[in-house]
Amino acid sequence: MTKWGRSATILCLVFLGTLAPTMPSWAQAGPNIGEQIAKTYGLEGFGQIEAIRFTFNAQFLGNNISRSWVWQPKTGQISYEGKDKDGKPVKVTYTQSRLAEEPANVRDEIDPAFVNDKYNLIFPLQFYWDGAPVRDEGMQKLPLGTGSARRVVVDYSPGDIWDLYVGPDYRVVEFGFHRGGPRKPTTVNATWEDNKKAGPLLIAMERRGTADGQPLHVFFSDVAVKLTGSDAWVNAQ
Repeated sequence: MTKWGRSATILCLVFLGTLAPTMPSWAQAGPNIGEQIAKTYGLEGFGQIEAIRFTFNAQFLGNNISRSWVWQPKTGQISYEGKDKDGKPVKVTYTQSRLAEEPANVRDEIDPAFVNDKYNLIFPLQFYWDGAPVRDEGMQKLPLGTGSARRVVVDYSPGDIWDLYVGPDYRVVEFGFHRGGPRKPTTVNATWEDNKKAGPLLIAMERRGTADGQPLHVFFSDVAVKLTGSDAWVNAQ
């Protein structure tokens, strides 16, 4: 794995955006399309989860990035294993509610990376929790593959847009990301594939496509959940 330098920053910007919804309602969503997508990916069973384990991997601009996490949603505790910006091994455990008490590298590097990677892992749930406004634009041609799918647009401010291309089973098959605001625009088009179940969650393990015209591959490994009342990890399969 290479250093957590410029490439990791680019990936955070590409996938994370600003993550601030422009309005707190689902008024534009049609007949609960956002909720239907979230339910498909495990919304109703999420409360059963005590911990989620996953490794975020990305190949972009000749760099290979790998970051491993264990997240306890109910307590906010996060454990990270990977490398720092200088390529040195790092292991750290912290709680997001006490982030201000943590060293600068946890506040400024590790936690933003976690937020980025978590959004990639469970975006169909995360945009619903955020209350990001969505709109259903009907059937559209897929940007990468053949055929068509229902295009569902998720708006984050200032001007960051996710296009989710959704099949009849409310599973995402492709996505696009368009970064707005004063920064240099970024455009991502990628697949959303290799769906696996980890407990109540449905996880798309692979993203293949381009970011600003450059090849991009994001994938997850070692994905598992620990359910309430059990110490055993349930692997994605």
